[in-house]
Amino acid sequence: MAGGVKYRDIVREIALDHYGYITTREADQAGVPAGELPKLAARGGLENIAYGLYRVPDIPYTRYDQFAEALLRVGEGAYLYGESVLALYGLADVNPQRICVATRKRARSKLPAFVDVTQVRSDVPTTSYEGLASQTVAEALLECRGRIEVGKLLAAARHARAEGLLTTAEWQRVRQGLAA
Repeated sequence: MAGGVKYRDIVREIALDHYGYITTREADQAGVPAGELPKLAARGGLENIAYGLYRVPDIPYTRYDQFAEALLRVGEGAYLYGESVLALYGLADVNPQRICVATRKRARSKLPAFVDVTQVRSDVPTTSYEGLASQTVAEALLECRGRIEVGKLLAAARHARAEGLLTTAEWQRVRQGLAA
């Protein structure tokens, strides 16, 4: 790329919007050939995280990075699920050691220990929070029944309602679902 924008700059710009991560697919869509990413990694401009997944090392880490990495490792259509949604929103005082990710299609068989994949069959209402695909808070609260005590889930639901994360209808549905 003589005289124009450098591949490194394009990659960095994309990564800034994705918690420091970039996939070969995103790079290709932006006009960066897939073969350039390994070259950038060899020169220290990128870290190779997994097949087709890289991170720009000088982009500061945030509390959302591991969530983003888990979603990118599982692939397109993946979303945060259950306890991980509650952790993402800071509800129910949960701090799961593993990030729960749901997907409708088969995921890579080789994933790190911090990623727990659940294959779902039906369409589940999803949303986006801080640019991360996730199950809705209402669905996550109901999903956690039996794994988190009901009192904690009700407190989390009240907190979510106060924060505007649950509509009135969702609040009523969650209260009824947790009471059953």
